[in-house]
Amino acid sequence: MISRYGIFCTVVDSGNFTKAAEILGYTQSAVSQSVKALEDEIGTVLLNRKRGELTLTADGRQYYPFIRSIYASEQSLEEKKLEMEGLDNLEIKIGTFTNISRDILPRILHVFQHSYPSVRFTLRQGDYSSIPEWLSSGEIDFGFINANAVDRNNIHPLYRDRMMAVIPPAHPLAKKEVIRGRDIENEQFILMDEGEYNEAKLYFKKTNCSPNILYTVSDDYTIMSMVRQNLGISFLYERTVSGFEDGLIVRPIYEGPVNEVSLLWRDYSTMPKAARIFMDFIIDWFNTH
Repeated sequence: MISRYGIFCTVVDSGNFTKAAEILGYTQSAVSQSVKALEDEIGTVLLNRKRGELTLTADGRQYYPFIRSIYASEQSLEEKKLEMEGLDNLEIKIGTFTNISRDILPRILHVFQHSYPSVRFTLRQGDYSSIPEWLSSGEIDFGFINANAVDRNNIHPLYRDRMMAVIPPAHPLAKKEVIRGRDIENEQFILMDEGEYNEAKLYFKKTNCSPNILYTVSDDYTIMSMVRQNLGISFLYERTVSGFEDGLIVRPIYEGPVNEVSLLWRDYSTMPKAARIFMDFIIDWFNTH
């Protein structure tokens, strides 16, 4: 709905109330009343209303540039509002980790960008320590996280992903159907670096086992390659290993860790609109898949 400033500018541009009413789709009476209301607001007559002639008064000429400026700003604001609603040329910054960014997120992005093709994304690969830090510093809009690693405020659970033992085919443990804590005692181990909160380390503590941690690695696929080279065994999440089992033996862990994959944000009300829309889209996507 156009403001009285816009109506006034349309009247001045068109030269009379009748043409302005036709342009705006209003009645001539409504246009006239709006101009009168603007004059009452400012406290002076802005237009000379002579038969067949409509001109700015002396005061009107003084005020007109300011009224035009207000109307231009309103138009710019409306254009920005429409841009934001359409998410035109906006950036969404997300903190993520491997099995989200490799498998799930590309499928969600593909569907989302059918509706919002000009949105730009920045995906930062991190761990359970760096992602909350990026969120606090404003480097990302929201992130994926293991719910067990953070305070339960401002999170939304998405799915559960269990941790599995990944073993070289020639290793003696490959014959076991289920791996227990005592089975990995003193075994050469390749630890996935998950930040300060590490599910594998917590499992070692819970089961009172002490594998021989020779390597700490931040990339899941490097770990799988190292396991294939018989450099040790490892624990990785099931979704990460899925599709990459060739040359590996993957076994469940008895009472093993479970990653409660969730969305994490700081303040929904102040989150950029584009990020809010995409985060809500992710939640809906998981609810329907």
